[in-house]
Amino acid sequence: MLVSLFRFLSAFPLPVLHFLGAALGWLVYLLSPSYRRRLRSNLEQAGFGSHLKQAIAESGKAIVELPFVWCARPERVAAHATEENMEFVESALASGRGIVFLTPHLGCFEITAQQVALRTSLTVMYRPPKNAALKPLIEGARARHNLHLAPANMSGVRILAKCLRRGEPIGLLPDQVPQEGEGVWAPFFGRTAYTMTLPAKLAKMGDAAVILVYAERRPGGKGYIVRFVPFEGSLEGSAEQQAASVNHAMEQLIARAPAQYFWSYNRYKQPEGVQGPGAQVAA
Repeated sequence: MLVSLFRFLSAFPLPVLHFLGAALGWLVYLLSPSYRRRLRSNLEQAGFGSHLKQAIAESGKAIVELPFVWCARPERVAAHATEENMEFVESALASGRGIVFLTPHLGCFEITAQQVALRTSLTVMYRPPKNAALKPLIEGARARHNLHLAPANMSGVRILAKCLRRGEPIGLLPDQVPQEGEGVWAPFFGRTAYTMTLPAKLAKMGDAAVILVYAERRPGGKGYIVRFVPFEGSLEGSAEQQAASVNHAMEQLIARAPAQYFWSYNRYKQPEGVQGPGAQVAA
């Protein structure tokens, strides 16, 4: 049923989907007090409260554009994307080094991996959805030509490490809250957030280049600009320092298009079994 619905919606023009998405964003915002509180709180915490109205619409677009990105023909999806600074990627590929692509929940992050996979094999870490009905839809959409999935467990980490050693690129969502034992507390927009340590570990293990990437939505449903940005932070020092460096890079990226970040995500939650940040500092 869900797959059929997504395939049906994928036939609609992207401007129509973004119009419907903006309406959905406002509907959810008005009907859900908890969603409304979190979105506003996270926006204000980051200093982007003035972008509230646009962020409400963009959050809905992020949902309704998924049928197009996941189910439309790859060539049709690619036709809606332009690229900026692809030379950073081409240079890293030519050097024979692996690449760690870091993509926050910013803009249409689902399309970034597809664009990279047009040029080279890419393996991305994937955490199965809690809703089992979504699993075949998401896995089928993400595992396209040249695009491979690695589970979010130790087996998946080994797969990613092997890819880097072979000089192949991998992709991670560094602002996704990790499970117990997979992260440290680090600052994110002025507040501590449990942050994964995997990006720095893999990059240092594979002597890989680190490139940030996000896909900014163009107004009026005119497509996306996939922007590649070199990582200018340091991955030296303790796990906390490495995580703070990655978070700072994500903050700078989000500041480029603040209304398009996934502000309703519970970024500051404390995963089950994880001690609070005060306990970490005292340890």
